Amino acid sequence: MLDALEIVTTVIVGLMVGVEFSVAFVINPIISALPDDSSQLARSHGGRMLGAVMPFWYIGSLVLVAVWAVAGWDQDGAGLLVTAGALLILSVVMSLLLLVPINNRNKTWTPENRPEDWKEQLNRWDRFHYVRVAVIIAAFTLLVTALA
Repeated sequence: MLDALEIVTTVIVGLMVGVEFSVAFVINPIISALPDDSSQLARSHGGRMLGAVMPFWYIGSLVLVAVWAVAGWDQDGAGLLVTAGALLILSVVMSLLLLVPINNRNKTWTPENRPEDWKEQLNRWDRFHYVRVAVIIAAFTLLVTALA
């Protein structure tokens, strides 16, 4: 049963990392190359769509890692799991304090009501997101290492 938990957790976290990596390095650069109105509308739609799903994915991943750490406490790699869990907690805290406030504003913007500094706010979101991606990649790396 522990083997199944390890695999499911690693796959779930790995998929989350892939989505967030894709947002940072594929989707947002493509969207940013569009004309301003289209770019801003796409980012607003993406914020609504992913903003509805990602909280469950982040919290679910954290719960799975915590369950794995508890279930495998007496095995090699438990320290790696605790560290991965701490990094996932950091990613949730970063999300709540840094990214979600910008995303919540962005979700409501249209070309008619967006603030003058909308590009700066989205650039700030991107910078915070790059750091968050690095944090969850580190957590994922620790999970994969704990499997070995």
